[in-house]
Amino acid sequence: MEHVIGVDLGTSAVKVLLVDWTGKVKAEWTEMYPLYQPHSGYSEQNPEDWVEKTIVALRKVLEASKIDARSVVGLSFSGQMHGLVLLNEKNEMLRNAILWNDTRTTEECREIEERVGKGTLLSITQNRALEGFTLPKLLWVKKHEPHLYKQARTFLLPKDYVRLRLTGHVAMEYSDAAGTLLLDIRNKTWSEEICKALDVDIRLCPPLVESTEYVGTLLPEIAEQTGLPVNVKVFAGGADNACGAIGAGILAEGQTMCSIGTSGVVLAYEQTGNKNFAGKVHYFNHAKPNSYYIMGVTLAAGYSFDWLKRTFLAETSFSEIVKRAYESPIGANGLLFTPYLVGERTPYADADVRASFIGIDSSHTKWDFARAVIEGITFSLNESIDIIKASGKRVETIVSIGGGAKSEEWLQIQADIFDTPIEKLKNEQGPGMGAAMIAACGCGWFESLEQCARAFKEVERIVEPSKEAADRYREIFSLYRDIYPHTKELTSKLKKFRK
Repeated sequence: MEHVIGVDLGTSAVKVLLVDWTGKVKAEWTEMYPLYQPHSGYSEQNPEDWVEKTIVALRKVLEASKIDARSVVGLSFSGQMHGLVLLNEKNEMLRNAILWNDTRTTEECREIEERVGKGTLLSITQNRALEGFTLPKLLWVKKHEPHLYKQARTFLLPKDYVRLRLTGHVAMEYSDAAGTLLLDIRNKTWSEEICKALDVDIRLCPPLVESTEYVGTLLPEIAEQTGLPVNVKVFAGGADNACGAIGAGILAEGQTMCSIGTSGVVLAYEQTGNKNFAGKVHYFNHAKPNSYYIMGVTLAAGYSFDWLKRTFLAETSFSEIVKRAYESPIGANGLLFTPYLVGERTPYADADVRASFIGIDSSHTKWDFARAVIEGITFSLNESIDIIKASGKRVETIVSIGGGAKSEEWLQIQADIFDTPIEKLKNEQGPGMGAAMIAACGCGWFESLEQCARAFKEVERIVEPSKEAADRYREIFSLYRDIYPHTKELTSKLKKFRK
């Protein structure tokens, strides 16, 4: 039996899946790597850590599977978006990668809006200038590290750099390029207008390919280090959210996904690039060729839960925290939490705002706080769903993946707050499965990603909302939405007291 591999390069670890032609995961392996935060708002990684750990994970997943390595015929990638990997003329990295959750570039975002024009930027990229995107990072290096910028000959995004090191092939695919703020997403070309306005040499922008495009085979030394055959076909892959959408079967109108990882994402399929959301949500090219998706982002979704756990409940398991939190009533006994630990993306696009607990009194227990955090994360995601629904798009069901799908209680909270049926997948593997599906289609196992999704995706069950709970949450959600405008200025003033 033939096999394919999906490599998911996340923010904290690389996860590798080995999958057979039925979509069954025969083995998986995860390798962690460090995050560097030298100053408040900074978030960096060493790209060599990605490469080293990916090679280890590929070798380990083969060993764990006990299959004949010669049966592996294809490999593709998913990766964290927006991160800047700056390369010299020898394709050597010039500095650590600046990641998606780095917020040092507020001044550069304002510069982009002023020099390009907000309207022009939206018309070309369909996105606003936000700190997480790649272009502001490039301008930051140009301003603060000019000696490195002068040496730069191209830039890549994280998974594209790993693919370069594994294959020797330099390219960026459209679903990740759409998150740079340099791509004309309708025409699928780098924008000369934006580059010219900002004095960025367009030759820094790498060649563009489709996510499903065959880009070569493994370098001999990589094949030797991993144990994989040198003739494994490698396909470009996609941004983590685009691959997560493929893995969840979000490939047609009316299909929506909610993913709770470090960040939280609400993503809906869009057939054309012509709708106008005025920058309220992200609008990106899909990994499915000639299609798009719209996306709202909560910067600190799972991260807020992790913060709660490590700060107050370090000895308690994830499942126990959620179970005990669920015993607290809807609304956490009058306690609200906004998950703005590192700023926010949708719908506020504010790098300075910070999280709040509202309504604390002496009767609250740690489980009320836990429920407030879970509800606050879900309320934030619901703001994106509201925008999608208000645009006239159908949201018939929502596929839930990531940490929020691992708990029966949190799935019910999602169904109740979203007031929409939630699909739980039988074998949810997130973006890594989407990457494996790209490889499966590239190797000719299926004629289309849709056909592959029908074979690979299995819905375990559908969680229906409770009308009584949904009505209650609708009332609380209206209060939640009042928190940001009342705390924005205060938390901004507190910025000067942070480390």
